Amino acid sequence: MLTGFQNHQSTEAVSGALPIGQNSPQNVSFGLYAEQLSGTAFTAPRHENLRSWLYRLRPTAAHAQYVPYAGAQALRSGPFTETPPNPNRLRWDAPRQFAGDFLDSLTTYAGSGSPDAQHGIAVHMFSADRNMDRRAFMNADGEMLIVPQDGALRIRTEFGIIDAAPLHIVVIPRGVRFSVDLPDGRARGYVCENYGATFRLPDLGPIGANGLANPRDFEAPEAAYEDTDEPYELIQKYCGALWATEVRHSPFDVVAWHGNLAPYRYDLTRFNTIGTVSFDHPDPSIFTVLTSPSGTPGTANCDFVIFPPRWMVAENTFRPPWFHRNIMSEFMGLITGDYDAKSGGFAPGGASLHNCMSSHGPDAASYKKAVEADLQPVKIEDTMAFMFESRYAFRPAGWAMETDLLQSDYDGCWNGFEKADVPG
Repeated sequence: MLTGFQNHQSTEAVSGALPIGQNSPQNVSFGLYAEQLSGTAFTAPRHENLRSWLYRLRPTAAHAQYVPYAGAQALRSGPFTETPPNPNRLRWDAPRQFAGDFLDSLTTYAGSGSPDAQHGIAVHMFSADRNMDRRAFMNADGEMLIVPQDGALRIRTEFGIIDAAPLHIVVIPRGVRFSVDLPDGRARGYVCENYGATFRLPDLGPIGANGLANPRDFEAPEAAYEDTDEPYELIQKYCGALWATEVRHSPFDVVAWHGNLAPYRYDLTRFNTIGTVSFDHPDPSIFTVLTSPSGTPGTANCDFVIFPPRWMVAENTFRPPWFHRNIMSEFMGLITGDYDAKSGGFAPGGASLHNCMSSHGPDAASYKKAVEADLQPVKIEDTMAFMFESRYAFRPAGWAMETDLLQSDYDGCWNGFEKADVPG
């Protein structure tokens, strides 16, 4: 089960397992082991400090030495040096193959920064066709924002179970062990691996107290533990490389936990969209669900932005996203439906990359349709696109520049614009 997750949660799968009034008593109930998971430095300001206490059947320290792991061969990590910086606009078709479990199917499109320096992000796709059977993954390099696009996920974590379908997102904090099963037999989706500051809700500023993503709609799992002595393979990502070890029991043996650091799910259909009711086109920042801030206020390490169903009512206004060049770099994906700035070529499961200051905007057909439209109120329906937007330029992975999914004719969507007819 999931429960609302705002500032602090307490949950126990067995009554009496959670200590009261003390985090690490000399003798925890039932002989459980107390362990703290810290998502920030101990001395981080109280309003930013993230940590949870877990009460488990065995301590996580009990495992064999890690050895290099040879799977997930298409997974890449920062610093991204396989290809030179590329100012071109890039777009990919959706992956056609489903092969491997969630971890081994991860394929890197692009990234920035470095997990060692704890800044930047990486963007991956997964196209899986099997469960992670007695296998668990832990990412020491960053938290993982998972965006299912095709097929449901059942994610077992140390904190409990999260079920997620397309139009949900799931965030797994740095260092949390998890495993992914596929109720539908296969699944595809996007992953943002965030090396920087943890995702959080953006400030609302002049919007006020309500709107966008509301804290009450974020859900964390209730404690649910496995008591098995079967061996598990545990894979860890550390400073860009994958390492494997074996634990002789289930890593999901937390009987109770409390704190403000946990995996969570959010239903994108609950996003309270803000828009204009007069004229002109607001900046896409009004669609920010979560933000990972950088050291420069207002300039994010990563913003997770969505483009959901919404009413368009602006008068005398070009309604699709306008032509623009941006200091921020934009990686886009499409979960379902059509994107209103592109009439074709950008399909669900596909992706596009517009790096810092690359010119982009609607294609010729979308532009013509928009300038000739009778501007009555209209609702954009049956769509959900998203964007990972970062202050750091993305470098494509080698695979992303070599795959036949890369659309060689993407630049052509901006052909066909007629020259403006200026008198004089």
